[in-house]
Amino acid sequence: MNGGISLHVVDVASGRVAEGLRVRLERLENGGRTLVCQGQVDERGLLGELGELHAQCVAGIYEASLDVAQFYRAQGMVMPEVPFLDELVYRFGVGDPAQHYHLPFKLTAWGVSCFRGGA
Repeated sequence: MNGGISLHVVDVASGRVAEGLRVRLERLENGGRTLVCQGQVDERGLLGELGELHAQCVAGIYEASLDVAQFYRAQGMVMPEVPFLDELVYRFGVGDPAQHYHLPFKLTAWGVSCFRGGA
């Protein structure tokens, strides 16, 4: 795969992909935000809406926002009124848009891990 951004999300508490988790990806520029895409994690654990957006991947700062608390509530988990992870905002940079930037999120209601894959 050449260029672009991809996200894969696994709910490590259940050992399954986080199917149905809402995700929004924005690019920060000139003091504002541009929506790149938004959608839900699919049955493969991917944000499929990113699949056709390689041309929109330019160098810059991006934010991926994951609706963690809403996802776990939808799974039937009893969450505190003020959840530890509500909307998780992950800011990252794309220095070379010709390279692929893969973000493999591993999450629970209480923690998250992510790194740059796909280099």
